[in-house]
Amino acid sequence: MRPVQYNVKVKKLENDISMADMPEGYMGEGFFASSMDKIIGLARKNSLWPMPFATSCCGIEFMCTMASHYDIGRYGSERLAFTPRQCDLLMVMGTISKKMGPVLRQVYIQMAEPRWVLAVGACASSGGIFDSYSVLQGIDQVVPVDVYVPGCPPRPEAFLDGLMRIQDLVGKESLRRRNSDHYKALLESYGIQ
Repeated sequence: MRPVQYNVKVKKLENDISMADMPEGYMGEGFFASSMDKIIGLARKNSLWPMPFATSCCGIEFMCTMASHYDIGRYGSERLAFTPRQCDLLMVMGTISKKMGPVLRQVYIQMAEPRWVLAVGACASSGGIFDSYSVLQGIDQVVPVDVYVPGCPPRPEAFLDGLMRIQDLVGKESLRRRNSDHYKALLESYGIQ
């Protein structure tokens, strides 16, 4: 009988685990101090509540991203809500017609601050192959977009990359950004109070 070597497997697993980086701050024996911006940014970026706004084939790819093989829950975005008042990330996937533009804008306005927008796929980003009078040529005509995910439809890996880019934005965002003159001017350019 050969002895089983458990220690080798345990050490290998410990090396495979990656931990979230601690925000910058001052550390000493028994204490850690950091700024409020960095701590709140760390909490926000790892607990995004997405609201999927799916109208066509990109929505099917998003369902694949939610499934066990890709598991978007590993990124802190597992809790989907289909009410804008509980979400902070609007994920627009698919073709948006010009008649649906005001509905999308209303959903965005109903979301509480801070809020972010992810335009997924060619249709949401630029109208895609539908260059017609009835299709909105990019959702950035009605709401401000933070991150664009390319593809027609994008693969689940692209969804996850877009989500990680949103997380980077959220983690580095200042608490005062939403009250800045630049942000207020951006919303006013879209006609949003």
